[in-house]
Amino acid sequence: MSKTKGYVFIVSFLVLLLSCQQNQKTELAENEEELINPIVANSVDRDYDAIKKEGVLRALIVYSSTSYFLYRGQPMGFEYEILKKLADDLDLELELVISDNLDNQFEVLNRGDVDIIAHGMTITNQRKWEVAFTENLYLTRQVLVQKKPDNYRTMKWSALQKHLIKDPIELIGDTVSIRRNSAYWERIESLSNEIGGRIYVDTLDSKLSDGEIIDMVAQGKLKYTVADENLAKINASYQPILHVSVPITFTQRIAWVTRKKSKNFRAKVNEWIKNQRNTLDYRVTYNKYFKNKRSFKRRTQSDYYSLNNKQISRYDDMIKKHAKDLGWDWRLLAAQAYQESKFNPNAKSWAGARGLMQIMPATAMDLEIKGLSDPSESLRGGTAYLKDIYEKFSYIEDTTERQKFTLASYNCGYGHILDAQRLARANDLDPNVWKNNVDQMLLKLSYPKYYNKPEIRYGYVRGSEPVAYVEEIFDRYQHYKAFFD
Repeated sequence: MSKTKGYVFIVSFLVLLLSCQQNQKTELAENEEELINPIVANSVDRDYDAIKKEGVLRALIVYSSTSYFLYRGQPMGFEYEILKKLADDLDLELELVISDNLDNQFEVLNRGDVDIIAHGMTITNQRKWEVAFTENLYLTRQVLVQKKPDNYRTMKWSALQKHLIKDPIELIGDTVSIRRNSAYWERIESLSNEIGGRIYVDTLDSKLSDGEIIDMVAQGKLKYTVADENLAKINASYQPILHVSVPITFTQRIAWVTRKKSKNFRAKVNEWIKNQRNTLDYRVTYNKYFKNKRSFKRRTQSDYYSLNNKQISRYDDMIKKHAKDLGWDWRLLAAQAYQESKFNPNAKSWAGARGLMQIMPATAMDLEIKGLSDPSESLRGGTAYLKDIYEKFSYIEDTTERQKFTLASYNCGYGHILDAQRLARANDLDPNVWKNNVDQMLLKLSYPKYYNKPEIRYGYVRGSEPVAYVEEIFDRYQHYKAFFD
């Protein structure tokens, strides 16, 4: 071997050795940190295997104009849509926990109440001491949010500029209103140090979302606040009195949060995010909530936007009245009405069902419904039909189970549900339990092998429809319960 080749080999070996030592040091440092850091050391030891075994992904989410809200009876939001897709792709049931205090989110995560904080947070070294971030979801920067003068439309540009902060250094001696444990608070503290002058902080209630705080600036209740630029811009699109053009940071990464101990789960989420970020579907979802100004304005000005009014639909009072007669939670009946017609009283199905509760003309005659497009009549008839079915399942003691059987019968017919119960008994399953029992037998009744059995009286049924029907109604019902008392 020549001297040159020998030197190259030695150098390569040393580089490889140093790299391995560095990796070992990094791994040791992480393990030591978990032992030294009391917050991490005392956090719940729950990783991907435990989550997968339980089959449930618990996520902390924020009720806000971009993360999670209800619009015309439909749950929406950037975080919600992305989370739902993540849970589906990991084959997990999604369970949402709405954050009622933005200051204790890390505590909720580390004690094991949830597995992930699905709230876009700025990645900072200070936060990394307590939790671990996922791959970033998007990039943004922090900007100053301030209000223009009320008569800004009639002012000359030069006069308007005199009323506005144009450089962060102009904040010296002034006050900015932000939440205490936010990345914005960290930034204002750093900014004060950088510019060598004190910027005072008005600490806001930790229950306030960024959108609510921005609204308070627009209303003149607060002088200044700080927000992520994408959120500030979409809010300013329908509140032009806001000025959001003064950056106070460089570009920053926004990500979700996991426990430090959940390394395998975080690896799964990171792999998923990296694959998703470059897809058209992901970009469309992002633009829907942070770029589409017209859609944002239409939602925020609607009476059926949950951040404006505690109202699911224009028919809430009618639904409450008829739900009371039925003896059901009105939010469950509302979830069914949405499933049937999306609250459109003129809706008509391919099979001829019409109205808010999608009642067939023949059934309408039996129920003496005067007008299928009349919301009140449709609800009266629909709930009378539900009540009749509900009473037939009186032998099912559990109320929720009984409601599921009733809804499935409403969708595909009482006789088909009786057939599915017979098939459940024949297969040693519980005929009075819906999930993983009767619903599975209903799916089998789509095949000749099962619907041609002698004990089956009502024949073929496309079982996937009533199974999905019940699941989607109860899923929506959980959302309605979260939003409305």
